[in-house]
Amino acid sequence: MSRRAVRRLRGEQRGQELLGLAHLGLEGPPPSAAAGRGRRGPARTGVSNRFELIPAEELEDEPPSSEERADAWLHERDATEGNNEVAVAEEAERDGHRDGEEAEQPDQMPSLSNKPRKKKKKRKTKKTSAEETLEDNDLEHIDGLLEKPEDTNGLSQNSQSGVISDSKPLLYVEHRNLNPENELKRYFGARAVLGDQRPRQRQHQHVRSTWLTTPKNTWPRYSRTGMSMELLETRRGVQYFAFKHHHKYQQLQFKFLEAVESMNLNNIVMLLEALDPYHVDSLLQLSDVCRMREDHEMARDFIEQALYSMECTFHPVFSLTSGTCRLDYRRPENRSFFLALFKHLMFLEKRGCPRTALEFCKLILSLDPDNDPLCMLLLIDFLSLRAREYTFLTRMFQEWESHRNLSQLPNFAFSVPLAYFFLSQQEERSELELSQAQERAAQLIQLALIMFPSVLMPLLDHCGVQPDTRVTSHSFFGLNAQISQPPALTQLTSLYVERTHSLWKDPAVMAWLETHVHEVLRKVDARDPLVQEAEHKRKTRYQSAPRNIYRHIVLSEVKEAMAALPLEVTSQPVMGHDPLPPLDSIISYTRPERTNPPSSENTLSLFFRSLLPNFNMQEDIRHDGEEEAGAGQDLNQGVNRLMAAMRDMLVNIQFQEPPRDDNPEGDGDWD
Repeated sequence: MSRRAVRRLRGEQRGQELLGLAHLGLEGPPPSAAAGRGRRGPARTGVSNRFELIPAEELEDEPPSSEERADAWLHERDATEGNNEVAVAEEAERDGHRDGEEAEQPDQMPSLSNKPRKKKKKRKTKKTSAEETLEDNDLEHIDGLLEKPEDTNGLSQNSQSGVISDSKPLLYVEHRNLNPENELKRYFGARAVLGDQRPRQRQHQHVRSTWLTTPKNTWPRYSRTGMSMELLETRRGVQYFAFKHHHKYQQLQFKFLEAVESMNLNNIVMLLEALDPYHVDSLLQLSDVCRMREDHEMARDFIEQALYSMECTFHPVFSLTSGTCRLDYRRPENRSFFLALFKHLMFLEKRGCPRTALEFCKLILSLDPDNDPLCMLLLIDFLSLRAREYTFLTRMFQEWESHRNLSQLPNFAFSVPLAYFFLSQQEERSELELSQAQERAAQLIQLALIMFPSVLMPLLDHCGVQPDTRVTSHSFFGLNAQISQPPALTQLTSLYVERTHSLWKDPAVMAWLETHVHEVLRKVDARDPLVQEAEHKRKTRYQSAPRNIYRHIVLSEVKEAMAALPLEVTSQPVMGHDPLPPLDSIISYTRPERTNPPSSENTLSLFFRSLLPNFNMQEDIRHDGEEEAGAGQDLNQGVNRLMAAMRDMLVNIQFQEPPRDDNPEGDGDWD
């Protein structure tokens, strides 16, 4: 028997009394109904349905309507009591507490009291809250899974408050740390960062949401520019990619190079406005111009547009976070991405977002960690200290020292002991960890002072600290230490001191440094073998810096370091869109040669060009000689035009007579 029939049957057995109230005109409820309303225990009197006494937990169900009760009352004569009881018993055994709840509802319907309803409502609330709690736990679990970035190496990615755990790869990049707004919110709060801005709506005019930048409504509508990314090969779990310029983008690149050679900024602006607003090299070049004009907001906006344009062309399997995707800097198509990331990193650091800048630094280093074309190892220690990621810096030193010799770089030699010193000041660590950090910091800072003594005096000078007479009078840290070191080492030390001197101004740091400086002087006076060994290393190494260090100094624009660059670097032109390209570049396409007459740039043409601004021998020769077969005829026409221009110049020359003096013999005073 169906549940609906059973429900009607129960309504029928009680409905005789209930319908008697409504249809027979009785004034009051029967004693059984009154007793049922008065108490809700098992000891009820006058219960017409024996199965109503089955104890069951009440569940929510809609009470039967009056039509259902009337229908059940009319069908009473067609059903036997025995069959009904058997059917109801079977249904009660199957449904349990639901039948018990439905069995009580007909008795409660005629009552005007809200007490049972309140109880049911309370139970419903409890049930709803339990369901919501379960649902919230499920959502938190799902959110936790979504927040876990993918890891191709299968390592655990659990992290707390942005601290890198040992289970993650060293150069692992977290998506949430690529957004500077997240860091600014931690410093100043969401209200101060966002203000009255509404949540960003879906950007219909852009292709997709990106991780490197957030597209703005003020940017031009994006369309495919002719650039794409392709997967070259996969070796030992590492994937090698490369950007590719199609024919359309190659033509844009040729026009851009012509605009740069013309030394006219308007040509680059016209290229962006008329041809492609997302040409990467043009955006990088305009960003440099705006930065030199102190328009940092516009310069940063151009860099973000370039990053957005390149991210829209990523290969489907290219990952920013895995640390297993590589780009070869020797390919000119890939260099724009490196440069855009580096310049965006510098803007983030100046904006006060060192944690975000550190994440971009790890991203650049992960693209080519073996060659490090932009020499990010000279910058990553500074960003780690500024972001207070001391554990990351010490871990990097421990893992890479064996095969990269990080201690031979002045920045790592001084920054790592400083990181250990800051770790030793953290009270939440155990006594054993604090003592180990203090011991490690003392050992490394003494080695750094012995290996690079030329760093101390410029560092104290930038910090505004006057050392004692014992330090100033000693030759080990004197002026001779700076003069005798190789030029390449001077570049590295100048770069480090200028960049990180603000981190050493803490009085506690200076007191700690002073203690170990005196200890180093004691070892020098005692002729410690470490001092002689370090001097030998300084003389044999650092003879010439590799090209990536020069490239890093040029991009960083640190004055002291740029002043120490060799003549071979400063004498050649450095282009902002491709500074100091690798000597072993991999060229995929070449620029077509421009056909210019050989006699267009001789001394005579330059002379007349300087005299007559409207005269352009090259344009005249090109205009009249484009369709001529022989170069001799072009030269003759150029010479004829040159002679005509000379005649015009001589005709237009007017000689003015000197002023006449009416009293030539007048007296005059001589000074």
